Amino acid sequence: MKKRLRKKLHRGEFQEFGFNIQFNIKPELTDATKNNLIDRFLTEAIEANGLQFGGGGLDIWEGFACLDGRGTATDQHRELVRSWLNATPEITEFHISELVDAWV
Repeated sequence: MKKRLRKKLHRGEFQEFGFNIQFNIKPELTDATKNNLIDRFLTEAIEANGLQFGGGGLDIWEGFACLDGRGTATDQHRELVRSWLNATPEITEFHISELVDAWV
């Protein structure tokens, strides 16, 4: 496959990876507290680490994180998000997947 086509199809050296995130928020929290938690998650765990997140939820949030712009998320990105979720008492449990192809 020619380089131009590999780039267009995100294959080979142009392949990009991201990871799935799922976490549970304590259901007894007020809506304002939950909104503040999600704002902190997006600001501190996602945007501060050069990532973007697509997803949503209420008490259970699910989504996909990948690098903001061209490039690929790394295991270090996964660990930064894992550390943030683990250190947040409003989160009861969470799961972060292995790196997966962001374009499949």
